[in-house]
Amino acid sequence: MLIDTHCHLFYKDLKNDLDGIIYRAAELGVSRFVCVGTNLEDSRVCLKIAEQYKNIYASAGVHPHDAKDVSEDYLDQISNLMKSDRMVAVGEIGLDYYRNISESETQKNIFREQMALAQQLKKPVIFHNRDADKDVIQILSEFPDVTGVAHCYSGGLETAGTFLDFGYYISFSGNLTFKNSHLVDVAKELPLDKILVETDSPYLSPVPFRGKPNEPGRTRYIAEKLAMIHNVSLDVIAEKTTVNAETLFGI
Repeated sequence: MLIDTHCHLFYKDLKNDLDGIIYRAAELGVSRFVCVGTNLEDSRVCLKIAEQYKNIYASAGVHPHDAKDVSEDYLDQISNLMKSDRMVAVGEIGLDYYRNISESETQKNIFREQMALAQQLKKPVIFHNRDADKDVIQILSEFPDVTGVAHCYSGGLETAGTFLDFGYYISFSGNLTFKNSHLVDVAKELPLDKILVETDSPYLSPVPFRGKPNEPGRTRYIAEKLAMIHNVSLDVIAEKTTVNAETLFGI
């Protein structure tokens, strides 16, 4: 059974149909989920959802888009959320220089502070990286005791290799299935014991649902694509990625 390691179940269309989403996911062989926060408000909602459903886990963190809006005590608030045994990671954190909704220096400061918190709490991180390879690599290198996952990977093989060298996992989402995606060439070079699968719901629906709101059950289509790329069965991908998720998140 597969684990969707990154979904945003606090979005209204998903939150209002959780029983249906879980049922449809089970029909596709997806049985566990990590609901990932992007700011303090939705991190709290993620935790509430995880407390209601035994097969849903949660994370808490501030996304780079929200870095400009943090309160002075935001780290204390994350720490308090992380006291729950339903919380498995600090995230979603990182850098996004594509949209630059928060100024880059602010993004870097908030990323570093949350990496330091993860180090203190001995928790993995879920990080976002868009057009920011150099600075992401620099900041990760400053915290060698922290591990985690490069969520929704979209970069090249060299950067993926650097993340692997640091001890991180690489997670693939629906963009792996897009026509002519360069990620196929990246994924085939990565060891299966360092790969995770995710949907990033409600974003990035895989083929054949591209352009439609995404659901966690569609993790299966990313797993099927990986099976084709590595020339192995879906069962092998399910087993490998599930063990990887259990190892990283301690679930």
